[in-house]
Amino acid sequence: MLADTYELTQTAVRSPRLQKVGGKGGIEGEYFVPAYQRGYRWGVHEVEALLSDIYADGSRAPADNYCLQPIVVKRRAGEGAYELIDGQQRLTTLYLIYRYLNTEVGVETGHRFSLMYETRPASREYLRSLDAERMNDNIDFYHMHAAYECIRSWFAETAARLATPSKLLAFKVLDYLENLVYVIWYEPDNIDATTLFIRLNVGRIPLTNAELVKALLLSKDLDAHNFQRRVEIGSQWDAIEQDLQQPEFWAFLSNSDGADYPTRIELLFDLMAKRRPDEKDRFFTFLHFKSALDGRAKAKSSSVWATIVQCYQVLREWFEDRDLYHKLGYLITTGTSLRQLLDLSELEKTKSAFGRAVDQLIIRSVGLSPAGVMELNYETGSRKCESVLLLFNVETVRRLKHSTERYPFHAHKSEKWSLEHIHAQNAELLTTAEEWRHWLIDGKAALEKVRFEDQVSESERQNVISEVEKSLSSQLTESRFTRLSRRVTTLLSPEGDDDSIHGIANLALLSRPINSSLGNRAFAVKRLKVIDHDRSGAFIPICTRQVFLKYFVDAGSEQMHLWSRQDRQSYLEALISKDRGVGQYLVGAQ
Repeated sequence: MLADTYELTQTAVRSPRLQKVGGKGGIEGEYFVPAYQRGYRWGVHEVEALLSDIYADGSRAPADNYCLQPIVVKRRAGEGAYELIDGQQRLTTLYLIYRYLNTEVGVETGHRFSLMYETRPASREYLRSLDAERMNDNIDFYHMHAAYECIRSWFAETAARLATPSKLLAFKVLDYLENLVYVIWYEPDNIDATTLFIRLNVGRIPLTNAELVKALLLSKDLDAHNFQRRVEIGSQWDAIEQDLQQPEFWAFLSNSDGADYPTRIELLFDLMAKRRPDEKDRFFTFLHFKSALDGRAKAKSSSVWATIVQCYQVLREWFEDRDLYHKLGYLITTGTSLRQLLDLSELEKTKSAFGRAVDQLIIRSVGLSPAGVMELNYETGSRKCESVLLLFNVETVRRLKHSTERYPFHAHKSEKWSLEHIHAQNAELLTTAEEWRHWLIDGKAALEKVRFEDQVSESERQNVISEVEKSLSSQLTESRFTRLSRRVTTLLSPEGDDDSIHGIANLALLSRPINSSLGNRAFAVKRLKVIDHDRSGAFIPICTRQVFLKYFVDAGSEQMHLWSRQDRQSYLEALISKDRGVGQYLVGAQ
């Protein structure tokens, strides 16, 4: 951790670090803009925003430091110059501000840096002259001149608005630049500059919001006398980061695989900053904390860090609580934001009140009555079927008595999921006489347990039972089995209705690869393949496993080679049950 300590001094430290813009120890030297970068392109909005942030209407206190976004550089071999990898727009604008103070106001700035360009050498000279007659010679000149005019206008308008003499305003801005304004200085080692630039521009540079926030936290109100506090923050940081790297904890908190969070603690910072998923500003979170630490009502870094630790502790408590783990895990997996849950916990002060509020969230997320669940259909509501079956699986694990087992959200989120039709729509892929015989025995047993109200179906049932008995007592051929199995399947499919095939009572959750491997096969074949996958260590959700192991019918009444009407009815009853299914979360069932 000592190598990660950040000082507001000019001693050599590991980057990123805070670097003063002006004054003694400020930015100096020559900055080389390589060919792979575009030219200067800042407009009025960016220039005015920079000036307004620096000046803050002249209200900065002597210790009210302000930090700009990062400058990324790499020292050029054998030269006293830097390659400017990121930050060209900011550094060029700072150069133009200094030039305005020097030439237009007559304020001696003493700034000690310059810019040169690999493929646009004339731009260096133009920055010094800013000749209006040449501004249209190329696009870089145009934007540099426009930015300079914007700076001129800002000083004039700000002086008029605040009734401040122009020269006094200029001296105030210069004073801030020399004493209070910093940049995050990032000078990585042992990496090619072009590679670094590419990574930076696709958002994969190790320069994350988390690292920048860390630099702020370890440089604010933590002087040399607070060394122990620095070490404490660093140790806590490492422990939290290590914990968030655990697959089980991370999958509980996020639906992301973590690739967009190379530093996982950044998730906590995003939560504290209330960053939206569609936020485009790469440094939104860093700027939130910078504002909190640098603003007029600035917070102490120790108190900011305390709120981050508190946020982590709340999340960890949820993870450790077996009931909350399952309920919140389901909500997060199906799209409820972690920020919404944190807001809810702040509103509901006690654990019991929070638990009741969480139950209400699940009820709203399901949004169905028991009858509504029974009507769910693959063809008209596959996504709702999937979320209800996920809740069924999660609840089944949560309700296991005397068990420490947890639904493995980390395994769940590592797969793509689909709905498997349980019912054997055909039996053509059974290939041996022994398989045919078992299938027909189960089919006969299932037919003996049902009665049909209409005489035609009842007569057909008796005929099929009789023919199956004859077939079982003689040599069984494939053609005879195929004909009989189709008659059995037709009778055991409620009214032969396609809705029964696609209804939720005939659906189970399976990963897409396993589902594809089952194909449109007979239940008996699917059952054996699911068992093989389960035996080999594949993740089979608990209710899907129970479907193919016949858990949902009473012992002794199960037909292992069929998914019968009785199976579907028992499965559906378990699904909407309050005791073992999702019943407590159904509208009107409380």
